[in-house]
Amino acid sequence: MVSAGENDVMSRARTFRALHHHRAPGDPLVLPGPWDAAAARVFAEAGFPALATPSAGVAASLGYEDGQTPAEEMFAAVARIARAVDVPVSADVEGGYGLAPKELVERLLEAGVAGCNLEDSEHGVLKDPRAHADWLAEVCAAAGEALFVNARIDTFLRDAGDPGAPAEQLAERAIERAALYVAAGAGCVYPIGAPACVLPLLRSGIQGPLNVHALVGEGPSPTELGELGATRITFGPGLQRRAAEALRGIAGQLKGQLNPGKG
Repeated sequence: MVSAGENDVMSRARTFRALHHHRAPGDPLVLPGPWDAAAARVFAEAGFPALATPSAGVAASLGYEDGQTPAEEMFAAVARIARAVDVPVSADVEGGYGLAPKELVERLLEAGVAGCNLEDSEHGVLKDPRAHADWLAEVCAAAGEALFVNARIDTFLRDAGDPGAPAEQLAERAIERAALYVAAGAGCVYPIGAPACVLPLLRSGIQGPLNVHALVGEGPSPTELGELGATRITFGPGLQRRAAEALRGIAGQLKGQLNPGKG
């Protein structure tokens, strides 16, 4: 017999997966990135159908540098975010924290998320794509239909073998990795750092949903990125950093009220 909890997990995953498909050009799935439960509630109340946590934003909220958050604290933070809202949540769990695929999936399901983001570099170095695809295949097999896997592709960030390579060449390398990751079972691929000019090339060479990073308040809008081929839009830690800037302004105003003669 399937428990109510298991039904909830499968329902969230089905809903989240469906949101990625049959998107019209210019209408990508926009996933704000909450860094804590309060931020998650704000985005859900604004009407966004799903959310995607940014590891760097969560790290900042916990007092860590990006990439330095202990796994226990990241999973606990993600669980608080997922519990705070009724919409599906995808968790950025970086490279998986060295966990075996089965344990990683168990931890994600315990946290109550519908999907995860997994990157293909470690300590600033790209992983071997075939070895990473084999690992992703194990994750996807352990997850079944209970998690939607977004495979991050770091060629635009980490391709140190040829740092001066043109964007089109990096896009071709990303397409090669994407084919391996999709074959491994990833539901979406994410060539992070890809400039807008190569999105049509990426779209033509990649099967399935394509995640694109957007800047907050600058650069192409989510609609424009969707017209160029993006299926899904995320913002990394951009929203958390904008919130921190706003809080700095509020703090400055408060300080001024306490010490009006000192600026």
